[in-house]
Amino acid sequence: MNRRAVLALTLFIASSTVCARAQMYQTPQPVPRTTSAPALHAQAVAREVRERFAIGLDAEGRADWPRAVAEFERILSLAPAEPQGSTAHYDLAIAYAALQRNDDAAVQLRAAIALDPGFLAAMANLIAVDARLGDLREARAVADRFVTLAPDSARALYSRGLVALTAGDAATAQADFERLLARNPSYAIAHYNLGLAEVKLGKNADAEREFESALSLAPTYARARIALGTIYLSEGRRSEARSAFDRAARDASGDLALQNVALAMRDAIATP
Repeated sequence: MNRRAVLALTLFIASSTVCARAQMYQTPQPVPRTTSAPALHAQAVAREVRERFAIGLDAEGRADWPRAVAEFERILSLAPAEPQGSTAHYDLAIAYAALQRNDDAAVQLRAAIALDPGFLAAMANLIAVDARLGDLREARAVADRFVTLAPDSARALYSRGLVALTAGDAATAQADFERLLARNPSYAIAHYNLGLAEVKLGKNADAEREFESALSLAPTYARARIALGTIYLSEGRRSEARSAFDRAARDASGDLALQNVALAMRDAIATP
């Protein structure tokens, strides 16, 4: 269940950001007059980089990932200077990840971070890609660095909390989700994950409170209701558990696998 939560950590490309960046690269640039062959070559390369960025970003915005890959690969073959170099590695990684080329995406994200050590978006996405690949060691190392650079970032805390939870470090997960919720108390999924950490730490009463908080914010959150039903069942509250699993099965109607889990757990409880 936690691994799915990690995998659900989406590789993000905000359309407004793509549009803004595309506009930047589409803006005509004055060409200085020169007769120097090296200077003319440099101008031609710079122009090609700008034009290919505009095309690549447009392809990303349309989810045309093969075209985006082709454009950003070509840009990188031209060895652009910063910040275009790290940006091209990052955008190529986004396209690779969308095509399920996760190993290639990880390589490009590492390259982006090497060029720009403060590239937080690249860190966030490398954590997600590492989670897909099962590389929890690197994911945790990058997440630690992310939190160090952005200690108040909800995304940083959430990313590390999920990695820690998946790796079995419930104490770190608990601390990160608590810090996140202190600033963002209406974040239902963070309440849910904090509850999972507290279950691992044997704090069932605290976990129950967090699952209830998640459901108060998102009443149809089937995973949180299943987790709450499991707490009820562990405490011998069989009728409440059965009701929780029954409701979760109805709320999970769009997820057949989750619905089947809820129904199986409900039906395993004998009726009075």
